[in-house]
Amino acid sequence: MSWSAYGLRKDWNHAKDEVAPWWGKNSKEAYSSGLANLATALANWSSSRSGKRKGPKVHFPRFKNKRTRLSCRFTTGAFGLVGADRRHVKLPRIGLVRTHESTRKLARRIEAGTARIRSATVTFRSGRWFVSFSVDVVRSDPAPTLSESVVGVDLGIKSLAVLSTGEVVQNPKHLEHALKKLRRLGRQASRRHGPDRRSGQQPSNRWRQTQARIARLHAYVANARQNGLHKLSTTLVCANTVVVVEDLNVAGMMRNRRLARHIAGAGMGEFRRQLKYKADRSGVRVHVADRWYPSSKTCSACGVVKAKLRLSERIFTCASCGIRIDRDLNAARNLAALVEASSPSCGATENEPDGNPCQTRTARATGTATGRPPREWRGSTSTPRGVDSGHVLHDS
Repeated sequence: MSWSAYGLRKDWNHAKDEVAPWWGKNSKEAYSSGLANLATALANWSSSRSGKRKGPKVHFPRFKNKRTRLSCRFTTGAFGLVGADRRHVKLPRIGLVRTHESTRKLARRIEAGTARIRSATVTFRSGRWFVSFSVDVVRSDPAPTLSESVVGVDLGIKSLAVLSTGEVVQNPKHLEHALKKLRRLGRQASRRHGPDRRSGQQPSNRWRQTQARIARLHAYVANARQNGLHKLSTTLVCANTVVVVEDLNVAGMMRNRRLARHIAGAGMGEFRRQLKYKADRSGVRVHVADRWYPSSKTCSACGVVKAKLRLSERIFTCASCGIRIDRDLNAARNLAALVEASSPSCGATENEPDGNPCQTRTARATGTATGRPPREWRGSTSTPRGVDSGHVLHDS
């Protein structure tokens, strides 16, 4: 049997009358999208097994159950926006559906000829149905008119972000606030009859209701987190021409069992993803500092690098110049100064090839300090322990 999408679809057309005589009651896109996803999953598993695919090992695809996210993609047939009230969409075999949100923004682009709908995806998540359109849009983003403005962003847990300008974005901690209710619902679900594959027991209606409440609460937390990250990334892109962030090892930071939940709740990886595509649209440059750059250990005033800085030390004190400054603000200022002092060969920028993997060195505009290691360490492939080591829990 061929594992390509075309081969699977051909085999399905030969066997659908026998194995699924009710197939005609649904849209053919329901089966085509499922077969396309199956072909992608099989290709990922095959390439991972042969070593062609990088990253974690991909397992053989499994059948979906009712607890997974259900989705169907429509690429052909009659679908799109209908109705003068801008609150109705048309889907194949389903018909006219009223939407909760208005579709006037997309409708105006379609009427103006600057957008074309390619496909529609219907998804069921947390008790709600969503329809999303893939659209070809002719964008005419104006060129940035701001003067040269550089901002360093230091992400963390205590504060979601500390900017080099001194502004502090507090971490709303949506997951922590919902934990009490999640624990109570979890205990409630454990007292009710759930599914049992060994005995064939079906879940009770009350168990289903509790699971639906848990899913809705998780969806609320995820949506609130997304909303905050979107607001922060949009503000940074609209107000600056260069944004400097760190290449944090989020997967490594998640291995700390004491901070894993807090790190996951901050959404550091999602923030960088949003910042990247928004900066590409607006013509803003995103500079990614090297992962081993000691932004928290370096003094933002004189450039001297401390040999050791514990995570519990929230105030940075320089033994050379005597400055006392917040740890996160000090790191953000070092990131902002890195753009002015760095060369294209050190560090990495999103719209440029990956930079030199060597550690990034700082050079202040005043020329008082360069942050270079001692002469006996130069040219060596390894760095002495505790001097410029990686910060797995850096800026948390």
